[in-house]
This record gives sequence, C-alpha cells and structure tokens, in this order.
Amino acid sequence: MINYKHLHYFVSVARAGGVIRAAERLHLTPQTLSGQISQFEERLGVALFRRVGRRLELTETGKLALSYAEEIFQTGAELEDLLKNGAEERFITFRVGIADVVPKFTAHRLLAPVLGLPTAVRLICQEDRLDRLLADLAIHRLDMVLADRPMPPGMEIKGYSHPLGESGVAFMAAPGLAARLTGDFPDCLDGAPLLLPGRDSALHGALPRWLERKGKRVRIVGEFDDSALMKAFGEAGAGIFPTPAASVPEVTAHYQVVKLGETEEIRERFFLISAERRLTHPAARAVSENARSGMIAPPGAV
Repeated sequence: MINYKHLHYFVSVARAGGVIRAAERLHLTPQTLSGQISQFEERLGVALFRRVGRRLELTETGKLALSYAEEIFQTGAELEDLLKNGAEERFITFRVGIADVVPKFTAHRLLAPVLGLPTAVRLICQEDRLDRLLADLAIHRLDMVLADRPMPPGMEIKGYSHPLGESGVAFMAAPGLAARLTGDFPDCLDGAPLLLPGRDSALHGALPRWLERKGKRVRIVGEFDDSALMKAFGEAGAGIFPTPAASVPEVTAHYQVVKLGETEEIRERFFLISAERRLTHPAARAVSENARSGMIAPPGAV
C-alpha cells in the first residue's frame, strides 16, 4: 500500500525541482526529505527522479506517477470540500480532453450547457494532442474527449465516437489584407497567404485539396496546432485563416477580422469520444443532447 506521506513528499520535490527548495517549504531538513524519497523509490522498486546538474528531473515513470498523484490529491480535496460543506454543496467532476485543433469557440459552445445542469458540475478541461487524450481516456483519467475527427482506426484503445454536429468552413482575414485581395470569393484566395490548422486537424489536408480542385494556388505561411494563436496571427494580417462557419459571429466579435466567404463543400465535424458505447455521465449526455438540438448543424446536415 502506498505511503501517502511519501507521496506528498514526492509531489513537493517534483514541483520544486529539487530537494532543498521542497525541504524549505515542508519545514524539513534536506537530508530527511532525501531519505524519505529514497525510501519511497525503494518501496516502489522504481526510480522516480534522475539528477541533471544540480536539479532533479522526473523519469518517465516519475512523470506518470506525478500525474496520478496530483489526481489523487485533487480527489482528496474534493472529498474534504464535500464533507465540510455538506451534501447540499455536492458536485460532480467532469474531466474533458479537448484536441488542440478544435476551435475554442466551438469547444465553449459545446461544453457550456454542462454548467447549467441541475447538479453542480466542476468542469476540468485538458487540451492536448488527440492521441495523448485518448490514452488518458483509456485509463479513465478523462470522462470524454472532444475532437474534430472520429476515433482513429487501428488504435489499441477502446473508444466510441458520438457525432455532435458539423459546419461549413468560413475564410477570415484582417480588413487590411481583405482590401488588397481581388475578385469575389473564392477567386480572391488565389495567390493569397494562408494560415493552416496543424497536421492533427482534419482541415490540414481537406482545405488544400479543396483549393486545388478550385484551381486556387495559395501561399501557406503558417501552420498552427492552437486555433486561438492562428486567429491572433490572422488578426495581425499574416494571412487568411479558416474557421467553422457556425462560429463566425463569435470570431468577428472577438477579433478584428472580416469574412471573405464560406463553403459547404468542406465540412468541419465534431465528435464526442467516450470509453463507453452508451453515455452514462450526465454531463457527457448533456453535451450530446444539446449539440443535437441545433447548437451546430446536426450530423449530416448541409
């Protein structure tokens, strides 16, 4: 059985990056703390740290242990809060992984309904690459994953893709750049600078193929995993960028950009990926039900 005092010491050293600073915060001598960490590693039979110069760095096993330890202490804090405040303050935790290529406004639109459920919900969002999020989903560290594509085939992870909806694609640009373009949409795209979502995005390949079919040659000047960063560059005039047509009102409200045009020939699709075929978490069900009620176009709509 894990010694939770040792686990607390381990987390403290990992966060501080060394024994001396952690010992100061814990009001222990460095020798005592170092001995406790050594006992913890011996008991587990693994090395959690390696020394790099004067610093201690986590091994790969240590990184995994830290992620679990932080979750354990978070759960403990939730339990303490529940016991102190009573059942009337009870809430459910909803841990969501968001693929980094999913536009932020779309993620907000899809997830916002969970905060309006009758039972209080603590929403915890984690953004990362889809493959890493699916690995966390497989070991139940996440309740669901929000992605722009279904569960990739051939993965040794059990998961189910629930379509949430889809949208056409709009092309946005800073007013100054838009004024320099010639012709109507999509002719105005020919020869223009383009900002492209990162390689993990379904649009990364679909958008250039569509442009090729239209006979439009663009200059790809940047690729971005982070959709908000792509919009920031677009607002600064670096290039035209795509966004779900359903999100245009939010994008124009938050960024100084204009819409050049949109197409329904490219569809951005969004999926809820779960470890279970039938959604049982009330917050996950709320996401699915609200999406299908028209928050974005229903799956298959054109």
